[in-house]
Amino acid sequence: MSSFAPDLAVQLGALHLSNPILAASGTFGYGVEFAGLVDLNRLGGFVVKGLSAQPMNGAPPPRLVPTASGMLNAVGLQNVGVRAFVAEKLPALHGCRAAVIANAFGHSTEEYVEVIRVLEDAEGLAAYELNISCPNVKRGGMQYGSDPASTGEVVTAARQAAKRRPLWVKLSPNVTDIRPIAQAAEAAGADVLTVANTYLGMSIDPATRKSRLGNQTGGLSGPAIKPLTLRLVHEVSQVVKIPVVGLGGIESAEDAVEFLLAGASAVQVGTAHFANPSASVQVLESLSEWCRNEKINNINDLRGALL
Repeated sequence: MSSFAPDLAVQLGALHLSNPILAASGTFGYGVEFAGLVDLNRLGGFVVKGLSAQPMNGAPPPRLVPTASGMLNAVGLQNVGVRAFVAEKLPALHGCRAAVIANAFGHSTEEYVEVIRVLEDAEGLAAYELNISCPNVKRGGMQYGSDPASTGEVVTAARQAAKRRPLWVKLSPNVTDIRPIAQAAEAAGADVLTVANTYLGMSIDPATRKSRLGNQTGGLSGPAIKPLTLRLVHEVSQVVKIPVVGLGGIESAEDAVEFLLAGASAVQVGTAHFANPSASVQVLESLSEWCRNEKINNINDLRGALL
């Protein structure tokens, strides 16, 4: 193994990360659950599971269904609520060198703002990720991410509330054209765009003639969606000036490099954690080795370098 050490540090607006590998929201708990399994400090950062103004029970079981090269999930944003997160979960992450990013969700614009305001009074966070793309709830979420005007409304309100920290916006792939929605989020004050959430899908049991999910539909993730989301990352990066974080089926260094070449500044590892809690750290290790083998001195040289 070469002793050459590539520079993996990246800059996402005002936020500096030691490397471009983050754990995605909804796949890494609140971070504290993984602290005994992986060294959190090695990651560039991680996004905690979606936080709402009040605790949410989530969707009825079953919630997970394996699919060809992927997984359907309908967890429904079950969470302890933003106040319990700040009081009970966040203190356990004190001193963590990885960037801790809070994913914020609401059923209305007012609820999004309430979550942000509670987080504003907390210490130990690096940024907020506004979830306007979850397909597994009846109100909120995806309804804001499917129309540029609605996107602009909620991002503007969240931006006004988020005075202390950068505001990321997680976009939905379940749209005809993601580009005007990305531009609307940027115009409303987003600092970073996360591309993208899961794809709405179904799985039916022929024997019972019922959905294999308690919620009937769910979000498709995993390697099956990588080619689709890779295209979205490339499209978005061509029409906005702010950084893009890509996610969708990343399991290896080569997967991460593809997203960087398509225009992403960083990536999030998600579904792979369900089978391997160390997935994000292993992607980081293999990415460093890949850069050494390919004589890549600075990871930022790969960003948008598609020929």
